[in-house]
Amino acid sequence: MKESWSSLDTLETNFRPLVVIELAKGTKEETIEWFTKRIVDKKANGGAQLLIKPLVTENGDENIYLVGASHLRLLLGAETVGLVKECNDNSMRAFTYSSRKTFKDFADDNQNFLTMSECQYIIKHELENLRAKDEKMIPGYPQAKLYPGKSIVRRLLTNGILVQIFPLHDREELKKLRHTWYGQVKIGYQPLDEIRCYFGETIALYFGFLEYFTFALIPMAVIGIPYYVFAWEDYDKYVMFATFNLLWSTVILEVWKRICAVMTYRWGTLLMKRQFEEPRPGFHGVLGINPVTGREEPVYSSIKRQLRIYLVSVPFVCLCLYFSLYVMMIYFNLEQWALDYHEENKSNFSSLMLYVPSIIYAVVIEIMNRIYRYAAEFLTSWENHRLESSYQNHLILKVLVFNFLNCFASLFYIAFVLFDMKLLRQSLATLLITSQILNQFAESLLPYWLQKRHMKKMKKRMHSLKMDTDLSLVEQVNSEKEMGTYFGTFDDYLELFLQFGYVSLFSCVYPLAAVFAVLNNITEIYSDALKMCRVYKRPFAEPTANIGVWQLAFETMSVISVVTNCILIGMSPQVNALFPDSKMDLILTVALVEHLLLAIKFVMAFVIPDKPRDIQIKLAKLEFESLEALKKQQMKLAAESLKE
Repeated sequence: MKESWSSLDTLETNFRPLVVIELAKGTKEETIEWFTKRIVDKKANGGAQLLIKPLVTENGDENIYLVGASHLRLLLGAETVGLVKECNDNSMRAFTYSSRKTFKDFADDNQNFLTMSECQYIIKHELENLRAKDEKMIPGYPQAKLYPGKSIVRRLLTNGILVQIFPLHDREELKKLRHTWYGQVKIGYQPLDEIRCYFGETIALYFGFLEYFTFALIPMAVIGIPYYVFAWEDYDKYVMFATFNLLWSTVILEVWKRICAVMTYRWGTLLMKRQFEEPRPGFHGVLGINPVTGREEPVYSSIKRQLRIYLVSVPFVCLCLYFSLYVMMIYFNLEQWALDYHEENKSNFSSLMLYVPSIIYAVVIEIMNRIYRYAAEFLTSWENHRLESSYQNHLILKVLVFNFLNCFASLFYIAFVLFDMKLLRQSLATLLITSQILNQFAESLLPYWLQKRHMKKMKKRMHSLKMDTDLSLVEQVNSEKEMGTYFGTFDDYLELFLQFGYVSLFSCVYPLAAVFAVLNNITEIYSDALKMCRVYKRPFAEPTANIGVWQLAFETMSVISVVTNCILIGMSPQVNALFPDSKMDLILTVALVEHLLLAIKFVMAFVIPDKPRDIQIKLAKLEFESLEALKKQQMKLAAESLKE
């Protein structure tokens, strides 16, 4: 018997809370009744067809609700979102309810066929796709206007009626994961499969890339130490080191693609169909029909979006870049003042003062980066992109351009305008080390301390109460709702991207950059694991097949590093001595070497396949089987039409 949405029973005797919805205190009863009705209503009526029940708290306010779903509802939802699962023949295929018996470990009574993170992802998908039909406003709030196609959850959030939606932790699974992940200090690989099952593919891929990048930096660190110790000023000896660095940056990025393909195939996300992405919750417009899917969804003029981008966003970014350069020039004035002060006094204090401008500038850079990030998020949201991928690409582009200029402009100015290699080494070391310390403190240590302090106060308050309800669940919800929100891997990838720039752009000047990067990343693995498990709420899982536009960002940085290192080597006195009569010959030689290295990089990128051979065969086999199944279906329909 084929199950359908209309026949799906929303009643479930064993209610399993998966997601928490927190409404603002004092939310009107008619609003709560309307919203909960939309959540439990049938799909045919525009509802989500989920289960919901209030959580009774110590003060009796019913502003917190627990959301779950029946087992059948989750299976049908898995088909809707296109989850890929392993079949009995060890192949990976998109899950369909009609062929559920062909999937490994499936049984009608097996509630663990879908992981908890997958169930929460399905519920999030359904809640985000609750859209207004005929409503003109949120009941009880005339100022909260609605129109057909508007995301209900988004409107509730922007009007402060809905405080937050977050998935619950599984305490037992989290305890096991903490022990295997960071509970013991050891040299070994991270439990990426367990991280993926608990947090989803996006976060697992970040930790996989962080681990891989750290191991890949070790050869650079090992080779860089003797260059730093024994041959500091002999730039001609850095030619081999810089060449190795440039080829190394290409190889590690190409090999990562292969490792990523193996992992995401095993997890099923490499096969997920993403070409028909649904509109992001923040997208708004007049309700219309998608010409591809035939579904109702908001429609917004692309011309209006382009006008917003080119007439507002681009000028704003240019203004911020100008301000960044202005701050940079103030830094150089401070640097000159410190140098003059040292020349006059020649004391230990004046020697320390030489590093003060760089430290202040590093702190200012971090502050400016964080302020600009908020502005970039606001602008990108205001541009009203239809797809989440488009939104992320425009946001990343804005942030990368500013961060690149903000972090590296001073280094380029020192290297190619001032020609001061000693100051370049000093500035590079100061910026790298200071930014690493600040990031570790701001991202992990400070939030962990604040969270631990809050948990002590909350536990004292909870245990002083006498409650008839499930204390453990109430305690869990109340503790998790006060945790910080993890806003995704954006900042984590950005930190690695900037670190990659410090290591590769000026490798021939400061070989120890890779050493500090390795030391930072080892602690980063443990601190990031700590913040995911102890500091932040559990994030919703997000299926992904790769690290997205960050792969292109890292590859672009590696190309820029070829140019910078070739120019730096060409500027060295030893290389200049080889061309005493003609500077044009020097420029042409450097340009030739740079083009040759770039050619080698692109050839290597072309020669190294993005996917291993066995993965390519499996993907081709699945495509062949899909075509054969389609042919059989068409032949069956043709035969039936001939009979008629």
